[in-house]
Amino acid sequence: MRNKDIEMAHEIALRVQAAGGSTYFVGGCVRDKLMGRENKDIDIEIHGISPEKLGEILDSLGKRTEMGASFGIYGLRGYGLDIAMPRKEEATGRGHKDFAVYVDPYLGTYKAALRRDFTMNALMEDVLTGKVIDHFGGIEDLHKGVLRHVNSATFVEDPLRVLRAAQFAARFGFSVAEETLALAETMDLSALASERIMGELEKALLKAPKPSVFFEEMRRMKQLDIWFPELQTLIGVEQNPATHPEGDVWIHTMMVLDQAALRRDQAAFPIDLMMAALCHDIGKSSATRMTPMGLRAIDHEKEGVPLAKRFVKRLTTEVHLNKYVLNMVKLHMRPHQLGKDRASFTATNRMFDEAMVPGDLLLLSFSDRMGRDGAIRDEEEEAFLLERLKLYEETMEKPCVMGADLVKAGLCPGPAFSKVLAFAHELHLSGVEKEKALPQVLAYAREQGITSKK
Repeated sequence: MRNKDIEMAHEIALRVQAAGGSTYFVGGCVRDKLMGRENKDIDIEIHGISPEKLGEILDSLGKRTEMGASFGIYGLRGYGLDIAMPRKEEATGRGHKDFAVYVDPYLGTYKAALRRDFTMNALMEDVLTGKVIDHFGGIEDLHKGVLRHVNSATFVEDPLRVLRAAQFAARFGFSVAEETLALAETMDLSALASERIMGELEKALLKAPKPSVFFEEMRRMKQLDIWFPELQTLIGVEQNPATHPEGDVWIHTMMVLDQAALRRDQAAFPIDLMMAALCHDIGKSSATRMTPMGLRAIDHEKEGVPLAKRFVKRLTTEVHLNKYVLNMVKLHMRPHQLGKDRASFTATNRMFDEAMVPGDLLLLSFSDRMGRDGAIRDEEEEAFLLERLKLYEETMEKPCVMGADLVKAGLCPGPAFSKVLAFAHELHLSGVEKEKALPQVLAYAREQGITSKK
């Protein structure tokens, strides 16, 4: 698809040139090309011809689509190419979308690039000649690994740029320039929509080699308090140095987050796993106490559930993610506790049965164990837990006593049936075969006063 889009970009550029205009690759595709990174999103900007003329050119090449015609943004059906005209923007409010937009085909490359957020995103490349236009030192900043804003006056008009700075830093391993940090500190993020925050956060959690950089940069910009207050409270919460020599809970959480990033491709639900890693020790902010045995965070996994619920709900209404994170926070200590004791088959089966996604629970547990200074991977414990997971999956595939079996045996359905079925499920988790379990379940049903059909 990328080659197809580039070929169309060249065809458009030729026709625009014949009409007296110029066509440039803009934004991320120029940046990523210079960095040697793949980018499937191709954006071009058309200068020097009227919107009407551009419409004629696009119509001659295919079915024109209008993603924002009043903003000068078009597409062609069957192509992933974004086609835009130069435009000016004026802030009309505090939100990310509170802008008045004006198309100006004759704005020129300097003023057109001036509206971009960072110097690396203000680069332009002539589609026909390949010449890169760099008005603001973007190439040098790319080489230095620095995120620097283009225009102080316009940068502060869009608060989402604080989040974009953090996620770009995480994805590319860059640092935010000091002058950009200073500007970002002054910006109010409270009017941003939660889906915009979550959108930038997802990019960092799923694309960055070290997602912790996102939060470290947000911390440097003093912008944790509005959207990530539960994480901010972890800063300075001390841990027992015997088990956590790395330092406070914030440091540990960031290390676990990066460990989870190493395993996210193995997860059934990668973004859910990353959010669980972020929230797993969130309860330590209130549970940490000094005891005769030193600093302890007893029951922090239980205290963390309501805090995690509040944290996730602030960012998204996605029901599965919310349930997954709360389930993981509650259970994240269990795999290691059962693994180090080489617990019974039934005990590990119960744990896996309580987990929404048993395999992801182990990934979180492994990340938690490795997210500390001096951590040495316990391959024997991991192998034990993975083998037990396999046995659990095999157990759950075997036949078990169901409600239909009880009815077939002559029992009358009633309120106590759920208790009887729970007993049957417990026998199943213990590995009791259906043929042997059924008589036990029927006996238990009689004990509960369930009568037979007459």
